[in-house]
Amino acid sequence: MIAALEAYRAGLFQRRHVARNIGAGLVVGVVALPLAMAFAIASGARPEQGIYTGIVAGILAALFGSSRVSISGPTGAFIVILAGITAKYGIDGLQIATLMAGLILLAMGLVRLGGIIRFIPTPVITGFTAGIAVIIFVGQWKDFFGLHPADAGQHFHEKFVVLVEALPGLHLPTALLALAALAIVVIAPRVTRRVPGPLIAMLAVTVLHAYFQFEGVATIGSAFGGIPAGLPEPRLPQVSFARVLELLGPAFTIAMLGAIESLLCAVVADGMAGTRHDPNQELVGQGIANIATPFFGGIAATGAIARTATNIRNGGDSPLAGVVHALLLLAIIVALAPLAAHIPLAALAAILFVVAWNMSEARHFIDLLRHAPANDKALLLITFLLTVFADLVIAVNVGVLLAALLFMKRMSETVKIEGASPESLASVCPVGVPPGVQIYSIDGPLFFGAAATFERTLAGLHDQTRVLILRLGQVPMADATAMQALADLTRHFQRRGVRVLLCEANPGINEKLANFGLLAQTNQADATVTLVDILEQISEFTGNRQDPQ
Repeated sequence: MIAALEAYRAGLFQRRHVARNIGAGLVVGVVALPLAMAFAIASGARPEQGIYTGIVAGILAALFGSSRVSISGPTGAFIVILAGITAKYGIDGLQIATLMAGLILLAMGLVRLGGIIRFIPTPVITGFTAGIAVIIFVGQWKDFFGLHPADAGQHFHEKFVVLVEALPGLHLPTALLALAALAIVVIAPRVTRRVPGPLIAMLAVTVLHAYFQFEGVATIGSAFGGIPAGLPEPRLPQVSFARVLELLGPAFTIAMLGAIESLLCAVVADGMAGTRHDPNQELVGQGIANIATPFFGGIAATGAIARTATNIRNGGDSPLAGVVHALLLLAIIVALAPLAAHIPLAALAAILFVVAWNMSEARHFIDLLRHAPANDKALLLITFLLTVFADLVIAVNVGVLLAALLFMKRMSETVKIEGASPESLASVCPVGVPPGVQIYSIDGPLFFGAAATFERTLAGLHDQTRVLILRLGQVPMADATAMQALADLTRHFQRRGVRVLLCEANPGINEKLANFGLLAQTNQADATVTLVDILEQISEFTGNRQDPQ
């Protein structure tokens, strides 16, 4: 990992990289500015905390991660989790949980758990991403329409009901500004790709409101008192053992979602830029970034797919672009922070509407519902509904558990246990099959999911069988449950006077059979012998008129 990181850093500031990566970083920084503020506000934090996160995480993840082109900062995927943590534990609790999540991510990378995240199936990822998008969309109604809803519970359906009830009292100037911002964000990419649509929308609506001074329109200044200039002094969150225990669950949630989002971002970046990332080093970089951001007032960060794509499309091919994007955010907050007080919250809500739509991957969601197998459709809908109406952690845990159970069911169905007739073995076994000998071939992994099929198939042998031969040549692996089932069946047949013999096992399976005592139980030196060898031995016994047992 260290050698790969050194090689990765070697070209960071090569002359051929500098110009285009500075240009790409400036563009990404402009894109990141409104998104960082919007994500922070939606997460229950102050707008400048989103910018702090983009600055600190943007630099550290670029320098210590493995993806050459990924851009890190606050993302929409975190909004639902962070908002819930902030509401329950306060902003200090959120920052402690972020620090703990960074330590978890760092540990995951150091013990090389990066590859495990890849095993979360597409229906689960699509389901909870679409669920998060729905929550973000509905959660922005208040600022988009200028609503004043009654107090509601923590659950989505409770918030949804009070927002619907408050809709008749929408604030018309706020709603019109929000609609104008939404139209600009949607239309701007068709007119120009040089200036990001979210920035155009934010600036246009801010100028419009500053000129007409609409009464009752909420702004960053009226809601938060403006944005202070520059980074805050580093401050250690007040951490105690009791606080750590209290926030352990939220920290693991942030870490798991951060790992998934970052590695997905790195995979997308590899596909677009033709690069290759190290998932373990990527987790190390994200861990370092999330450990540092709380010291500067930031919140949780991860790889941002949209900003990464913008970086690649504008020529970024080095971590230098990520560093430049962060430095631009720093320059903006130092020089232009007072102007941010005039930004209407409705403009940021409109930007988040578009973010939610892009996150939902509606076309992909519909395609899965139309064309995926029935089990995957059910997995998608269950994960989606649990994300919206229950909790993201529950949704991911249940989704992964159901996916694992479905996988095991499918794997158990692939295991074939078939009896062989003497005719089918004539070409393989010229010695022939003596009377009273039954041969079964096992094809597929012998694990606990297939143990019941194994027992059920072999339990129905007819009474004339005196010798049962099991061919294990197509068994790539076997677990303890299957071994125990095989041992139980062997004892069962031995009590009936049937001898069990094993053959054609690979060396790994043979070692497991020996360790489990099955070779001793069947009186065999090893189970790697061929079927022909066993049949020849049985024929000799039969020719000498000895019982094959």
